[in-house]
Amino acid sequence: MTTAWMDLAAGRGALGVGLVVAAVVVVALLIGAFAIGIRSKRREPPRPRPEEQPRLPDGGPVREVRENREPDEMPRTDERLTPHELRGHGTMGDRSAPTGERPRWDEGSSGSFGSGGPGAR
Repeated sequence: MTTAWMDLAAGRGALGVGLVVAAVVVVALLIGAFAIGIRSKRREPPRPRPEEQPRLPDGGPVREVRENREPDEMPRTDERLTPHELRGHGTMGDRSAPTGERPRWDEGSSGSFGSGGPGAR
């Protein structure tokens, strides 16, 4: 056997040892991450018990209310108003509409986006 074969065998052995060391490091990191996860899970507050869960109100589930809302009108003044002078401190208020009907497009009007077309069907 020549020395070339021995050099190749020694090179492969070092590569094998390096792979084993890398595998041991990866396994150690995975075990460490698992241990950290368990430790952080133990520090969390416990899950709520069934008696601590939310309950329905006595009157049953809350129902959806459908109503039409319309914005509050801007006060008419000769001076410019700043937001803090407006009702609601500048946020847009609204109230219930006096009629229960939803506003609809007029038949034959242009319709969406003000396209200006005849709108005929």
